[in-house]
Amino acid sequence: MKIAVLMGGRSSEREISLKTGSAVAEGLRKLGHQVVEIDTQENFPANLIEENPDLVFIALHGPYGEDGRVQGLLDILGIPYVGTGVLGSALAMDKEFTKKILRFEGIPTPDWVCVKKGKKFYWDRFPAVVKPADQGSSVGLKVVKKPKELENAVKEVFEITDKALIEPYIRGKDMTVGILKDKALPVIEIIPRSGVYDYKSKYTKGESEYRFLEDEILAGKLQEIALKVHRVLELKDFSRVDFRVDEEGYPFVLEVNTIPGMTELSLFPMACAKEGIDFTEMLSIIIS
Repeated sequence: MKIAVLMGGRSSEREISLKTGSAVAEGLRKLGHQVVEIDTQENFPANLIEENPDLVFIALHGPYGEDGRVQGLLDILGIPYVGTGVLGSALAMDKEFTKKILRFEGIPTPDWVCVKKGKKFYWDRFPAVVKPADQGSSVGLKVVKKPKELENAVKEVFEITDKALIEPYIRGKDMTVGILKDKALPVIEIIPRSGVYDYKSKYTKGESEYRFLEDEILAGKLQEIALKVHRVLELKDFSRVDFRVDEEGYPFVLEVNTIPGMTELSLFPMACAKEGIDFTEMLSIIIS
């Protein structure tokens, strides 16, 4: 089968996407597929039409790839692709709308305020977490302890995007659950050296420690919630749901990734491996 891997793109997560795309392309070649790697910058629709693939594997992160826009283009061109479609991609990419749906469905998520560029806002719960409402990879995420820090953090977010999300900082642990073909994978606990799982902690080797959750009751609860999130957002094939579990063991959904990273430090392949599914088998399951 001829498979086009879309990678790179124009978002702030370009470099991570190139690593994910390269790993995916190499794995698909090992499975015997004819693979073409396409960087989704200038003229990529024309390149895609010229290549005329049987299937597209979207290895893009962030805006212009994970938010439904590329999925819509592929739908218009009539080219099949793996992963979530337009609606689920758009909803999961925008953390404000994700949280609105989660709250409506009774799925626990931290309280929040979404601030739009040029608008006034009020927040008095500290420490607080500030992050872009429509980016991934923890780009622009900061933990602030007082109003002036909050104001500066929001201004920095507005250099990246037009919407900032503010949440209370929850003392506890970071957990993540991958979903592969409607099945929840083992739960991974994330322990960043800095105490905050930001961009540096995610993509710098040695900055975070990962271990599989041994508490079976909590793990089962997180897997159940993650699967529900995957379904209510109408996600497909694979996803990853990130949690914060407070000191009393109560879980809160932070965000949802419709195209989890596939780099050497990525959590989704790590969870698959724990389940006895190696990288190439994981790709085979995803494209099946």
